[in-house]
Amino acid sequence: MDIESLKTVITLASTKSFTRTANQMFVAQSTVTNRINELEKELKLKLFNRTNKTVELTPDGERFRLYAEQVLELTQTSLAEIANTRHFENHLRIGSADSIYEGHLAPLILDYRKKHPTDSLKISIGLSNHLIDQLQSDLLDVVFTYLPLNKSSYNCDIFRRDELKLVTDIHNETHKDGITQQELINEPYLMCNFALQDVGQYIRKLFPRFHQFELEIDDCMKIVPYLLGQANYTFLPQDMADAHIREGKLREVKLLDFRTPVINSYIIYRKDKAKLLRNLIS
Repeated sequence: MDIESLKTVITLASTKSFTRTANQMFVAQSTVTNRINELEKELKLKLFNRTNKTVELTPDGERFRLYAEQVLELTQTSLAEIANTRHFENHLRIGSADSIYEGHLAPLILDYRKKHPTDSLKISIGLSNHLIDQLQSDLLDVVFTYLPLNKSSYNCDIFRRDELKLVTDIHNETHKDGITQQELINEPYLMCNFALQDVGQYIRKLFPRFHQFELEIDDCMKIVPYLLGQANYTFLPQDMADAHIREGKLREVKLLDFRTPVINSYIIYRKDKAKLLRNLIS
């Protein structure tokens, strides 16, 4: 097993085609086939189901793909850290959910960079559960997520508490005086599950059981374009909503007979990294 074999598994899982994988990796198709066959033989596992039209990961293949991604990430990070040892005093690997980064973290990182120009920062944006997995695999030093982690070797503190605001396009004049829960049910609501938080489940319960939303997305940063110029509605964290409201793109819709819970975001890091992170956290 070598790095090129791991890269081949990851690429083939993405392209679902031996031909496209060979083209992307600039090798012969037979090389791709041989790498996969040798790897399956070595592992005594079937990694891919092959048909005439496509190639799909098996359950064992999916688990191995995650392992391969972690090994490659760790290899690249380690080599980068070794190469940069002489150039930077500290290296900090930060992971964040997209909306936390845009709403709260970016200004802190800008300030940190001004005060600590000799430190190296690597920032990864992703889903909360994936970031926590990377933290526990020692691929990240600190993560900002919507999910907590309760393990004795990690600190997990509340980073921010965000109120929710119901918003719609600035030119949508329906419900200018506010909206009831029943009225909301009858409007085109776009669902963001807030990274599988309890908040997402609460919002689902505002609607009838088995209600089908016309659009669902797991990152509220990506939902705003579907509001602009349309009569759709969604809940956004207050800071994010206020930014678009100030720009004259969205307006808040007052809730008349119901309220929404607060969204907690968390900062999670290994306890032995506390000293390194103190400047960023403060």
